[in-house]
Amino acid sequence: MKQIKVLLIEDHFLARIALHSVLEGHSQIQIIGEATDGESGLQLCRKLSPDVVVLDLRLPLMSGFELIVQLRKELPSIRIAVLSNYGGSEDIYRAVRSGAMAYLTKDASGQQLVDAIQQVHRGLRYFPHVTLDRLVERMPAVDLTPREMEVLDCITRGYSNREISEKLHIAEKTVRIHVSSLLDKMGARDRTQATIYALQRGLVHFD
Repeated sequence: MKQIKVLLIEDHFLARIALHSVLEGHSQIQIIGEATDGESGLQLCRKLSPDVVVLDLRLPLMSGFELIVQLRKELPSIRIAVLSNYGGSEDIYRAVRSGAMAYLTKDASGQQLVDAIQQVHRGLRYFPHVTLDRLVERMPAVDLTPREMEVLDCITRGYSNREISEKLHIAEKTVRIHVSSLLDKMGARDRTQATIYALQRGLVHFD
């Protein structure tokens, strides 16, 4: 049986070691390369043409989200499986919408990862039950504009309207309009509820 050529894109050394230990012993899977950031990952994909890419979302130079979009644009035959610590429903939705065919969190088992690689190689999607549950959780009302996302990020960091105005270089009146709009879309009563919702759904992250 022809081996599945897999490229790993993961910036953490120990995580890459763990991936190797899981995949190297599988007769159907061949690891053909690895990258530690999004840009070098894209270059390796162009050079090596893997069947499946296993990537993290949190990558230096080019995020996993950006990389997925670029791969789908340039190399649509490559199947993409996400393996990430980001488990919020918004993260999952955004990755899937961008073109990922599998999404696993890093507490997934080795067998789940192998299953995901085999499934996406066949052109099928792979989502464990926990991932599907979180996708179901996602409310369509969180489709915020890029500016609303910037305002929301500031809100979660405790900024006042004036501070948001200064940081984003927009009028304070405009800030109030954005705040009102995003609270309405999220179904949140106030900033505190919006912050909790944003963190639970993975709309914002504190590194």
